[in-house]
Amino acid sequence: MGNKIIYTKELAPKTKLFEIEADHIAKRGRAGQFIILRVCDEGERIPLTIANRNPDKGTITLVFQEVGKTTEMLGQLAVGDEILDLAGPLGKATEIPTGKTVVCVGGGIGNAVVWPQVQALKEAGNKVIAILGARTKELLILEEEIMSLADMTITTTDDGSYGRKGMVTHALEDLIEEGEKVDEVITIGPVVMMKFVCKATEPHGIPTQASLNPIMVDGTGMCGACRVTVGGKTRFACVEGPEFDGHAVDFDELITRLAYYQPEERASADNYHRCRMEEAADNLGNHG
Repeated sequence: MGNKIIYTKELAPKTKLFEIEADHIAKRGRAGQFIILRVCDEGERIPLTIANRNPDKGTITLVFQEVGKTTEMLGQLAVGDEILDLAGPLGKATEIPTGKTVVCVGGGIGNAVVWPQVQALKEAGNKVIAILGARTKELLILEEEIMSLADMTITTTDDGSYGRKGMVTHALEDLIEEGEKVDEVITIGPVVMMKFVCKATEPHGIPTQASLNPIMVDGTGMCGACRVTVGGKTRFACVEGPEFDGHAVDFDELITRLAYYQPEERASADNYHRCRMEEAADNLGNHG
């Protein structure tokens, strides 16, 4: 079947890194692209960004947070296990300029997207500044990996437990006001964070790309679940994105659409937890 997991690491509570054998994707993938996987036959298809890849080994690295049934099921897998199917690379790669100063702004699990972007930007000869945010120090991921690549790294935490206290937008605004000549900004993270990053750059006329995370199903543009409004027009994030002009994105609509299936997602997760508890109880009874 392939898609064997060869390495796992816990980056933060409920946030894991998997290195997986996927030779085709490792050779063809680019920064900003993603894959869609299924854990089991009856499982849903979920998109995950290609956080890193090693063409020589034929492996890709995925980073995910256990926030629902499918990601929890994924988190139960271990080295040697195989993922049922893995489709990719999907989406358009990040447009990489040359000789520019680019600021990559990541928040939470979004730092997994910043990692390959910084690498690609540096390889193209850009000056790269990374602004990484998290709610607390223990939830901050991939700081060392990104810091080793970027020309400057600014870390923020909402509670001030590490780095600078405050939001990534505050750090970005200060950077601009201090006179740093920023040619472009790329942002990935919670939708609300991306919305305010774009609001911060718009008055300065700084081009800003936002990597969007709408609901996706097939990853080919056929189902239409990933549609977003950009510049008043409907766009499909899985084939036309996931990165779009942040100043033209209707973030409020995206926030609303992301909430559509939350009751069903909670019910599915609750049912999964209940089944696991019943299975554990049965096993305990059989060994009693």
